[in-house]
Amino acid sequence: MEEKLTLPEEEKVLLLDSIKKLQQLTGDMFTADDFRIIRDIMFDCEQQDALKRNAFGLNPIVFDLQTAIILAEEIGLNRASILSVLLHDSVAVGVRSIDYIRETFGDDVAHIIRGIIKVNELYAKNASIETENFRDLLLSFAEDMRVIFIIIADRVNLMRQIKDKGTEEERVKVATEASHLYAPLAHKLGLYLIKSELEDLSLKYLNADVYYMIKEKLAETKKSRDKYIADFIKPIEEKLSAAGLRFHVKGRTKSIHSIWQKMQKQKCKFEGIYDLFAIRIIIDSELEKEKQDCWQVFSIVTDMYRPNPKRMRDWLSVPKSNGYESLHITVMGPEGKWVEIQIRTERMDEIAERGVAAHWRYKGVKDSGAKLEEWLKEIRSVLETGGTSDEQLVDQFKVDLYSDEVFVFTPKGDLFKLPVGSTVLDFAFFVHTNVGCHCQGGKVNGKNVHIRTKLQSGDQVEILTSPKQMPKRDWLNFAVTSKAKNKIRQSLSEQEMKTISLAKEMIERKFKNRKIEMDEARMARLIKRMGYKHTNEFFQAIAEEVLDVNTVIERYVESIERDNNSGNDINPLHSAENFVAATPDDKAQGNKDVLVLDNNIKGIEYSLAKCCNPIYGDDVFGFVTVNRGITIHRCDCPNARRMRESMGYRVIQARWAGKGSGQYPVTLRVVGHDDIGIVNNITSIISKEKNVLLRGISIQSSEDGLFSGTLTIMIQEQKQLSGLIKKIQTVKGVKQVIR
Repeated sequence: MEEKLTLPEEEKVLLLDSIKKLQQLTGDMFTADDFRIIRDIMFDCEQQDALKRNAFGLNPIVFDLQTAIILAEEIGLNRASILSVLLHDSVAVGVRSIDYIRETFGDDVAHIIRGIIKVNELYAKNASIETENFRDLLLSFAEDMRVIFIIIADRVNLMRQIKDKGTEEERVKVATEASHLYAPLAHKLGLYLIKSELEDLSLKYLNADVYYMIKEKLAETKKSRDKYIADFIKPIEEKLSAAGLRFHVKGRTKSIHSIWQKMQKQKCKFEGIYDLFAIRIIIDSELEKEKQDCWQVFSIVTDMYRPNPKRMRDWLSVPKSNGYESLHITVMGPEGKWVEIQIRTERMDEIAERGVAAHWRYKGVKDSGAKLEEWLKEIRSVLETGGTSDEQLVDQFKVDLYSDEVFVFTPKGDLFKLPVGSTVLDFAFFVHTNVGCHCQGGKVNGKNVHIRTKLQSGDQVEILTSPKQMPKRDWLNFAVTSKAKNKIRQSLSEQEMKTISLAKEMIERKFKNRKIEMDEARMARLIKRMGYKHTNEFFQAIAEEVLDVNTVIERYVESIERDNNSGNDINPLHSAENFVAATPDDKAQGNKDVLVLDNNIKGIEYSLAKCCNPIYGDDVFGFVTVNRGITIHRCDCPNARRMRESMGYRVIQARWAGKGSGQYPVTLRVVGHDDIGIVNNITSIISKEKNVLLRGISIQSSEDGLFSGTLTIMIQEQKQLSGLIKKIQTVKGVKQVIR
């Protein structure tokens, strides 16, 4: 084959070396016929001049051979993946058909090649990550997991070779994509060596001065660093050997990119970074004794060196979603230096080095690819949902890659996995619907917390419940999981229906006691005549005792009598000579006494009405209920007019006395221009007010550039509320503030 190819001499040498190395790596995968067919196909491509060099002038045949070597040597993929890399170009240019590939090598290879070609076609149109192309690219990834590995290997190969090739603009473009897309992908798949290399190479092309500065500094300190590692390891090795463990130790310098990130995060120079290296203790252990041996090593090391508990990472008990298992500890070594130690077995190390693909080498390891496939399905679901912009789509993808799940424990040690941002309330509903519905708080790591407290990985959570607690509508503002939100909505709906049902039963019982037969059509007309648009509103008013059942029955009887008398003579007219107009007080006050509202009041049961939420200082009146004492309403309550007109004999005067104490809930509706920062300005004003708490906020934007929102606050008195409303009205962009 090499004699007929018209290649430059150095490429011929590179080609022959690559073929030889690939044969060594795949000798047990490929047959003699496989190599012969591949050779013939590559020869035909070269003879027909079908393959073209890429933008960096790289030969496609040599490049594909190098990519195949990365797949076999560094990732560990099998025959189908390697064949797909070597043959996809021949299918793309028409030298061989996809049907020929299927007949010769099977459906698996043909399927992978279709995915590779699809991705390459997208890059041929436009290599930048744009909305439609990016969506299609990831959907192509999700068709077959192996396509992801092949695309990553291809990009690693490219990044290794473009130092002096192509234009600077092309190098920056490739490096940016590697940093934003391929390195996070490699991280998610557990390809940590490849991920670190992609990040280092990206830094090399995007910020060469920083890259070479750190590289030179590492070279200068290598000798002293190596000596320190050797001195640190020696006593550990002696102890481990004495314990009868089979192991070997590696000393690994952190990647240039990770050092640069630390310098930026800690805002210091290279000399200020002390943990430049990590030591890896790798145990030769049987599968069933892996955890036991790792914890034994942990015990030996921490007996010798003082550990930092805040920097311990236990991925033995709870492996990462990409399959990574290891035990990380940081100990204080000689000269007061912190040293990171990673404890793992040979199996864990191979998975850490080579990623999810390494799972396939171990029999009996369950769920080898299920978690990755689950992630791919989530990404596909996000991408298949339209309406996202370029930046939103890329940001969503980055967040999904870098955000792990939250793992929390019950007091009994049971483990639960929740989405990031989940609250105590979400966890309560995750445990059981009844637990969530009656949740009134929780204990996180032994401390009492509010139900809206966000959970962190490793938290031990205990849910506190009360049989009197029921879901509230504001729970929807901070619940995160769809399960919690759905159950809250369902419970609220059930509460409303239960209340309405009880009200119906009560009114039916009252009619029956009065020996009045209730006609549904007549009742429907009466409900409408009383000003209720829906029957549910009517029964809700009955349940809340805003509307008295006896009044309804009286109105119902009046309607019957009116209909019965409709055929009689019209009542005679009376002279207006002696007519005296009734004053509002005459009509509305069946009792001239005034109820004085004071904390020290005794013998009188009263409560603040939920329909208008009066606070200290409001103009108020009292309403005598059947079995709940007196409810206090604002004079401008939406139900005030109806109560005065239909049940004036139960209305009494009321006023506040003394000074306001405690805090009252108030809901404000704010309307304004949807400008950046306006919500922050409003909440900032509230936070600066003394003895005012913001309990909830809900904002909705409209297409006309306005926003409408509700603020739920806790406040002491009406005068303070008026002042706060005036301050909010002064915020630029606020048009209206309504209580």
